Amino acid sequence: MRAARMLAHMPKPDSPIVVIKPSLRHERAALKAGATIVAGVDEAGRGPLAGPVVVAAVILDHRRVPKGLDDSKRLTAEIREELFAEIVAKATVSVVAAPPAIIAARNIRGATLWAMTRAVLNLSMAPDHVLVDGRDVPPGLPVTGQAIIDGDALSVSIAAASIIAKVTRDRMCQIMHRDTPDFGFAGHKGYSTPEHLKALKTFGPSRHHRMDFAPCIAAAERTLFD
Repeated sequence: MRAARMLAHMPKPDSPIVVIKPSLRHERAALKAGATIVAGVDEAGRGPLAGPVVVAAVILDHRRVPKGLDDSKRLTAEIREELFAEIVAKATVSVVAAPPAIIAARNIRGATLWAMTRAVLNLSMAPDHVLVDGRDVPPGLPVTGQAIIDGDALSVSIAAASIIAKVTRDRMCQIMHRDTPDFGFAGHKGYSTPEHLKALKTFGPSRHHRMDFAPCIAAAERTLFD
């Protein structure tokens, strides 16, 4: 009995961590409901202080789904680049970037939804159902849409779109870095790291910064009154 009581009070081992991988479950459910072509949509770059928000729409060939598709944040840069090339070779892809001017005009949420709608409309093959990462179905879609929270970790079509959007935006940040190397865009990709905030305070905002974001507004005001 004493041994039983001791075992009962011993800490239990942690439960194993289950990592959910993207699948075709949502795509197959849409096809079963009557859809014939399903697209996945995701964005990269909602949070940074600079650069565009980039949206990708992808229609996968379900007979040729690249292996290893996952939420782009779970993948290394090298694997994302490899999957990017494979997705472009095997799928129908559309990319739209909303620059800082559109972000300022529409706010970041509105600019993201604007780019999502245009990415779907720009696909060379018209889908009849769209799976969208997040909480919102973008307005103006000519077909039915389904918002899926954490969709890039659940749907292979959205995961593919997340990879295309992330790699495209990272490449654009490399271009921004060459244009304005003082800010270090190649490293932090426009996010509010200490390095970026220090450069913003020292040099003021560049033409790539989002002037409706508070740190950029504050940096511009400091530059004005220095």
